[in-house]
Amino acid sequence: MSDRRIVLWRHGRTEWNANARFQGQLDVELDDVGRAQAKRAAPLLAQMNPARIVSSDLSRARETAGALAAETGLEVVTDRAFRETYSGQWEGLERQEIQAQFAASWAAWIEGEDLVRPGGDGELRGEVADRFVAGLMPYVDTLADGQTLVVATHGGSARAAIARLMGLPETHWPSLGVLSNCAWSVLVERPASQFWRLIEYNAGSLPEPPLSDDR
Repeated sequence: MSDRRIVLWRHGRTEWNANARFQGQLDVELDDVGRAQAKRAAPLLAQMNPARIVSSDLSRARETAGALAAETGLEVVTDRAFRETYSGQWEGLERQEIQAQFAASWAAWIEGEDLVRPGGDGELRGEVADRFVAGLMPYVDTLADGQTLVVATHGGSARAAIARLMGLPETHWPSLGVLSNCAWSVLVERPASQFWRLIEYNAGSLPEPPLSDDR
């Protein structure tokens, strides 16, 4: 018997990523670099033999997931639960515009303060984590022992979900670094615990078996 795995895979690059324009839940497509990133990553992730692929319903995540579907022959199921953080008035603005117009709330949010709603009425990180994990567990429950679920999603929502799955207190969530476009993180089930173990973070290569005394 072996433990189940979750792979959280950030979408490839978009033109807005390249221009530091805040996307949130606006539907922005991959650019040519992002499509190439997804095509390059897909054969590696296919070697993990995913049993299921699910994706945010936003096109940048769907198209990223589609590259893996083409490698594996699996169907992609889309779900709004895996969308990026809703960020209110910040969505569509460049980073420097947000810094100029919302200086105090932007600074607090960047530092990890989770009482600040991005863009005035956006989601708190804890709310994003709750949404994501609640949507995730029904898919995990369909996995047999040793199977892998790949979720094509977004950087902010993936970080919040990883922190929640690991059981990190919210004050420690900023210690998880920003995820790169088309990088993935791998969590392994701990059957004796309600929390999951993070074995790869912001990766672009396959996990190697840990050769350590404290496995």
